[in-house]
Amino acid sequence: MGKKTRKTVEHQTPLVEGTCPMPDIAQLIGGKWKLIILQILIFQGMKRFGQLKRQIDGITQTMLTTQLRALEKDGLVERKAYPEVPPRVEYTATRKAKDLEEMFHAMHAWWLRNE
Repeated sequence: MGKKTRKTVEHQTPLVEGTCPMPDIAQLIGGKWKLIILQILIFQGMKRFGQLKRQIDGITQTMLTTQLRALEKDGLVERKAYPEVPPRVEYTATRKAKDLEEMFHAMHAWWLRNE
């Protein structure tokens, strides 16, 4: 195995091989649906399940439920259920998720430069 080498990514701090958090980050927010859900909740605020479902073109109810549960488990989304009939459930981005706002702005700027 041997000695660890240093790698440098342009405009970023050097990374020691094996310490990059990207795999963990990809697990938390990776995939098409999680990013879309987070974008909506970060920039538009609280949404009910049905509102999210209508806003995200092509997502199934099962997939939305699965993704919301994963985001909640990872501390990125907060779920608030009200004991009403019919049941009302609201989803909001947590502070941890809102810290991703700059990343979304950077991705948007990248897209504009490279479209």
